[in-house]
Amino acid sequence: MNVRQLLKLYEQGNREFTGIDLSGANLRGVMLIGVNLSGANLRGADFTRAFLLKSDLSGAQMNWANLSYVKMSDAKLVDTDLTKANMSGAFMVKSKLTGAKLSGAMLSGTNLRRANLWGANLCGAQLERVNLRDANLTGVNFKWANLSEARLIGARVYGSALSFVNLSYAWLKDLDLAGADLEGVNFSGARLSRANLEGANLIAANLESAKLDWANLQGADLTGANLAGANLENANLTWAVLRKVDLLDANLKGAKLYGLDINEMQVSNGVGFQSNNQEVGFQSSNQFAYSTAV
Repeated sequence: MNVRQLLKLYEQGNREFTGIDLSGANLRGVMLIGVNLSGANLRGADFTRAFLLKSDLSGAQMNWANLSYVKMSDAKLVDTDLTKANMSGAFMVKSKLTGAKLSGAMLSGTNLRRANLWGANLCGAQLERVNLRDANLTGVNFKWANLSEARLIGARVYGSALSFVNLSYAWLKDLDLAGADLEGVNFSGARLSRANLEGANLIAANLESAKLDWANLQGADLTGANLAGANLENANLTWAVLRKVDLLDANLKGAKLYGLDINEMQVSNGVGFQSNNQEVGFQSSNQFAYSTAV
């Protein structure tokens, strides 16, 4: 079947196109609302600015496809192969991408608000400025992905693989990352106010200038982390591990710091730190931050 035949059948009211072969086809700007393209071969097809709202592309082969600026909210892409696909600027609100293969895909500026990506593979994907607010990201593989300036407020990330991810300047307020493996993650400039990071592995994480006010970091392992210039006002760092941590010019006003492991911690000049953890004082270059243990 070619593109002309497909569009003619669509105009006649046909919506069933299961398993068709349109690999490499030019489908730019087409309107295929509510169609069934499950299991189709769409490798390398060009869907730029197409309308695929409420369509079913489950199990389709769409690796290397161009889906930039496509409109496909409420679409089904369950177990779809989108490896290396270009989905930049796509509108995919409430779409279902459970188990989808998205490794190396381009999703810069894509709107995936309230989408379901349970178990999807986004290893090495480009997700700058992506909107993942209220999305289901349970069990997603984000390893080595770029989520710079991404919005994840309200997202569910339980069991997600996030090690060595770039989350610089991302919006992560109130996010539940308790117990997460966040080793080597770049959180520089990220907004983590009130985030739950209890027991998280933050070894060698970059939290420079991050906003961590009111964050829960109880028992978190921050060995070798960079917290220079971070805002930790009223954060809970009870029993956190701060070995070899850089806290130069960090704001710890009102932070809870009982039971810390502070071996080789780096702080600003003129600092006082009492090992009995009853009182902790930090003297920065222009301000004094004081904390009393819980």
